[in-house]
Amino acid sequence: MASKTITMTNPTGLHTRPGGVFVAKAKEFESKVEVENEGKKVNGKSLLKLLSIGIKNGSEVTVHAEGPDADQAVEVLGELLATIRD
Repeated sequence: MASKTITMTNPTGLHTRPGGVFVAKAKEFESKVEVENEGKKVNGKSLLKLLSIGIKNGSEVTVHAEGPDADQAVEVLGELLATIRD
């Protein structure tokens, strides 16, 4: 399993629009993707689950991936979360 921790810098946190961008990118990977915030870990390929963990500006978020492209998934998705904007 690979993982990467980032700090959310989007002033409005992760809401529907940027969350949809993240989920679409996560679905491009074969690996299982999970996102963790404040001890809650959810499926990173589900917008509803992702929004349920309340990622706000300044949140420390960890992207976990397990599978054949896990290392690439955490790098790409971690960078996306760190830089995503409305």
